[in-house]
Amino acid sequence: MHILKLDPRALKDNPDGARRSKSSPQADALLLATVKSVGIIQPPVVSPETDGGNGFVIQAGHRRVRQAIAAGLEEIEVLVTDAANDNGAMRSMIANVAFEPLNPVDQWRGIERLVALGWTEEAIAVALALPVRQIRKLRLLANVFPAMLDQMARGDMPNEQQLRTIAAASLEEQKEVWKAHKPKKGDTAAWWQIANGLSKTRMYARDASFSEGLREAYGIEWADDLFGPADQDNRYTTNVEAFLGAQQEWMTNNLPKKGAVVEVNNWGQPELPKKAERVYGKPGKGDHTGMYIDREGKVQTVHYRMPDPKPAAGKTGSVAPGSSEIEEDTTGSKPRPEVTQKGHDMIGDFRTDALHEALARAPVEDDMLMALLVLAFAGQNVRVDSGANDHVFGPKRFKRHAARLFTDDGRFSFDMETVRVATRATLIDVLSCRRGMSNSGVVSRIAGEAVGANDFLPNMGAEDFLACLSRQALEAAAREVGIQPRPRVRETRSALVEHFKADASFVHHSALFAPDPQEIADLMRQADDAVSGDASADGNAGSAGDAPIGANDTEDANASNEHGPDEQHARENDLQEDVSDDFAEEHSAYGIAAE
Repeated sequence: MHILKLDPRALKDNPDGARRSKSSPQADALLLATVKSVGIIQPPVVSPETDGGNGFVIQAGHRRVRQAIAAGLEEIEVLVTDAANDNGAMRSMIANVAFEPLNPVDQWRGIERLVALGWTEEAIAVALALPVRQIRKLRLLANVFPAMLDQMARGDMPNEQQLRTIAAASLEEQKEVWKAHKPKKGDTAAWWQIANGLSKTRMYARDASFSEGLREAYGIEWADDLFGPADQDNRYTTNVEAFLGAQQEWMTNNLPKKGAVVEVNNWGQPELPKKAERVYGKPGKGDHTGMYIDREGKVQTVHYRMPDPKPAAGKTGSVAPGSSEIEEDTTGSKPRPEVTQKGHDMIGDFRTDALHEALARAPVEDDMLMALLVLAFAGQNVRVDSGANDHVFGPKRFKRHAARLFTDDGRFSFDMETVRVATRATLIDVLSCRRGMSNSGVVSRIAGEAVGANDFLPNMGAEDFLACLSRQALEAAAREVGIQPRPRVRETRSALVEHFKADASFVHHSALFAPDPQEIADLMRQADDAVSGDASADGNAGSAGDAPIGANDTEDANASNEHGPDEQHARENDLQEDVSDDFAEEHSAYGIAAE
C-alpha cells in the first residue's frame, strides 16, 4: 500500500461499487466547496486494473474524484492497494454502510476549534457550503446545559427558535427545567416544553418611548441579544412590568390636546369610546387622539371622531323595552322601522351563510373567481399592512390557503383545480354580511348577487324573523301570498308562519343581495377619494393610512362595541372551521366538484 499522485481524470469507476444512486446536488455542492477550500483530506483508494490494463480503478472515493475534477485539480493523492478477489465489492459496501456523518454537537465543537485557529464564521460557511446562519445556530450550543448537549449529540435536536430560547437562559435555569422535563432513556426530549419553561417575554429598547431618566427610575437594565440582526438595536429587558409602567407614564405625560389613553381589547386593538368613528386619514382639528400600548409594548396612536350632538327631541311614545308585540301606533309616537336591529342582524347572518354556500357550490367561472377575490379585499372588514402603520389584520388561515400553491420542496406549482379550491376558501374567509366588525359592506352584496347567493337564502318565514317586521311589512308580506291581514298583528304573524311552514319559502326583499344604486355610487366616490387622497397622505407623518372602502357605514362599524365577537362570528366560524388541510376533506366539506 502506497500513495501516488495521479490525474483524477485517468481513474476509472468500479463497476462493483455499492453506491449506485446519485448523491443530492446539495451534498455535491458541499463536497466541492471543501475540495476547493482545503483540498482532498482523505485520499481515494484505488487498485490496479485486473483485466490487463495499466490504469487504476476507484475502490472508495468516487465522489471525491468527481468533485476534484469539477474543481479543476490536475493531480490528487490516491492510496494504491492490491485488488481484491471480489473487485472490492465487499470493501465498497463496508465503507458506505459504516460511514456516519458528524452529529450537530460534534460539528459545533469542530467549528469552535476553527474559530480558535482564526477562521471567521463566513470563511467556515464558504468552506462547508453552509449558510452563515447555520454556523451561528450551531454556535448557540456553547450556551447549552451539558446534559442537554448529550441529548442533542444523539441526533435529537430542537428547532432553531427553541434552541435560541434555551441558549438565552442561564445554565442554572436550564438545569432546573431539564430536571423537570428530562426524557426517559431512549426517548426524545420534549423541546417545546423545555423552551416554554425557559421562555421570557422580551421588551426591546428600540420600542421604548420613555427617556433615560424613566428607565433609571423604574430600574430597567438592558441586556444584549448577541444573535439579533446587526442593523437593529438589540438591547432588551425581561422586566416586562417595569417596561410597561415606564411606557404608561411617558404616554400619560405626553398626551396631545384632545388626547386620551384608551384601553385595548383581547385582540390588542384600541377600544374607542361608544359611537366614535375611527379616522384613518389625516385627522381634522376637531378630531380626538387616543394613545395605547400594543402587545409588543409599543406606544401607538389612533385618531377618532365623535358624532355631533343631536338636538333634544320632544317626548314620544315608544314600545316597551323587550316587547316583541307590535300594537297600533298612537298619535305622536315614534314610527317603528320596517325591520328592527335584531332583524338586520339576522339578515346579515342569512346573507353570509347563503353567500358562503354559493361560493362553495354554485358554478362560477375562473375569471369571476379572480375578480371576486380582488373585490373581497376591498371590504371594510379586511385591512392589509401597507407599511404606513404597524397593524396587520385578516384571518391567519390566508397563509394556509397560499401554502397549497407550493410543493413540499418550496417551489411555486399548482393546477387549476388547486387554484379553484384555494380561491373559494379564501373568498369564504373574507366576504361577510354580518353586522359589526366583520361586515364587508356593499362589496359582499355585489359578490352575492354575482354568484347567485339569493338562491341559497333560507326560509325567513319563521316566528323569530317575522317578529322583527313592522305591521306594514307583515301585512304586505301577507297580501303577496294571498293571506288576508288579521285585526291583530300576532294573528297575522301566526298565519304567515303556518303558510311558509307548509307551503313556500319566504325571503324578505330587504335581505336580497342586490345593493342600492346609491351604495354603488358611494363606493365609486370613495374609491375616487382614496386615489386623490394618496398624494397628500404620503407627506403626513404618523398617518394611519387611507380609510378602507365601505367604511362609511358608521352604525355597522360601531356595532362591534355593542356585540361581542363570539356572538358576531359564531356561525361564521362554524363554516370556516370546515376548511381542512387535506384537499379531499376540503372538497367534501364544501361540495366543490372538479370543473
